[in-house]
This record gives sequence, structure tokens and C-alpha cells, in this order.
Amino acid sequence: MIDRLIDGVRARRGVRFTYLPTVSSTNDVAREEGYGDGDLIVADYQTAGRGQRGNGWESAVGENLTFSLVLEPDFLPAERQFYLSKAVSVALSDLLIRHRIAARIKWPNDIYVGDRKIVGTLIEHDVQGAMLSRSIAGIGLNVNQTEFGPMTVIPTSMRLETGIERARLPLLDEFYHLFNIRYRQLRENDLTEIDRVYHERLYRRDELCAYRLPGGASFRGTIRSVAPSGELLLEHEDGTVCRYLFKEVEYVIPR
Repeated sequence: MIDRLIDGVRARRGVRFTYLPTVSSTNDVAREEGYGDGDLIVADYQTAGRGQRGNGWESAVGENLTFSLVLEPDFLPAERQFYLSKAVSVALSDLLIRHRIAARIKWPNDIYVGDRKIVGTLIEHDVQGAMLSRSIAGIGLNVNQTEFGPMTVIPTSMRLETGIERARLPLLDEFYHLFNIRYRQLRENDLTEIDRVYHERLYRRDELCAYRLPGGASFRGTIRSVAPSGELLLEHEDGTVCRYLFKEVEYVIPR
């Protein structure tokens, strides 16, 4: 069954599709020679899957989608690399919304449902001169898993949100199609539409919530926007708007 689905994805998309039962990290495999623009590496289980902030990514064997997408966005200036992150996260939210799941984008690019994490994303770039030369988007989408061990975040899955068990590779094919739409917008410099959807779905936008600085100090603030460079614009309670890079501020999410 899985071989037939893989062949279907490969035939429809004309890409190199690698399926691995177990691997250290699909992003590591994607860095090997021979992978090019649009290729996919999918694994049932990653022994060293990793997420943002150096966190690990827990995923039960055979229940979720863990994969890497190889891209060669040589049309995109390095200073605009965050737009690729936006395109990936918007496409992931497109997928979940099509399945009646109220997905929101947690800056910079994870996907949440309420205060629960359903997708983790790690994007790694190579730069040549002033342009991006190669990017690898590592994605972990919780599909059918219903029980999770101790984690630093509260997880959820498509099955927990809807009660429906889903075949994973058709979801991957669906995501690939939706991402190509957003990637085409990026290639055609249609940044306004990507910006609009990203900000429309931004988790906690215009809500007064708690945040924490690296030193441990907490404060309350309101997300107003995300700069084109990827900085989070947070308005403090005194009305001051501060710009934070990734790892310069942390969400405080009640458990």
C-alpha cells in the first residue's frame, strides 16, 4: 500500500521521493548529494528529529508525517529569507483549515490549534552571495497520534482535533500542492498576499498575553505584526513597541 502511494506522489509531482522507515533526521538526509528543488524525504521515525530552539520533536512511529522538502529558491534575496518561512507556514495552515482545523501560525513558523502545537517546522538555508541557494524545510505534522509523553509544549494532532484517522501520504500530496501555490506567489513576488494570510492567521495577534525574556523576566504584551525581516513586533503595556528576533522572547503558554 505504501509503495503504491509513494509511486503516486512521485508520478504526479515529478520529484524524487525518498521513503525511509527510520532515520536520524530527514533534514540531514536532504543535505546529501543528489537532492534538488522540490524533492521530498519522508520517514516513519526520526531518532534525532529536531525543532526550533534546539528542541527535540517527539513522534510515534508510523502515526504522523515527518518529512523534509528541498528547495532551491535562488530567486529570493537572503534578506527576504523569512518569506520562505511564511510560505511554508501559510501552506501548512491552508492544509489544516481545509480539514476544518482552526490552525494559527505561531511566530516564526510553527502551527498551533488554540494553545496546542500540531506542526513543528525547522527551515535551514544556504546562501550564495546575496541570494538563497538552497533551503531545507523540515516538517513534523501530528496526524494520528493521540498519546504523547512529557513535552515542553502541549501537543495535539489532526485526529485529536477531529476524531478522524487519516492516511498520511495523501496529506503529504495535498500539502505539496498547496505549498506550490504559495511558492509560486513567492516566485512571482506576490508578497502582499502571503503577508496578508500570514498576519490574518498569526497566533495571539492583537491579544494581551504573557511573554518571557531570556533572563527570566516576564511581561505582558500584544503582538501587532511581524516585520519583513522576521522580527516580532510586540507592544508592551506602556504602549512601547519592541522588535524581537527569534530566541529574544518566549511565549508563556498556560498548561
